[in-house]
Amino acid sequence: MTVETLRNRFVDVKQCEPENHDQLLDFARRKYLKGELSLSEYKKVMYALEQDGATNLTFP
Repeated sequence: MTVETLRNRFVDVKQCEPENHDQLLDFARRKYLKGELSLSEYKKVMYALEQDGATNLTFP
């Protein structure tokens, strides 16, 4: 999956454009946790989004 495909899915579901890459990363994470993205797809988009400035939330 590409970032563009993920963005298109986001628009289809949310009916609006994502505000930033962090929002797309969160959307991808939810899709992965629901089993709608494979691990390899999730890693691929996560890496691409992080390269574009998205921040991966870390929990204490």
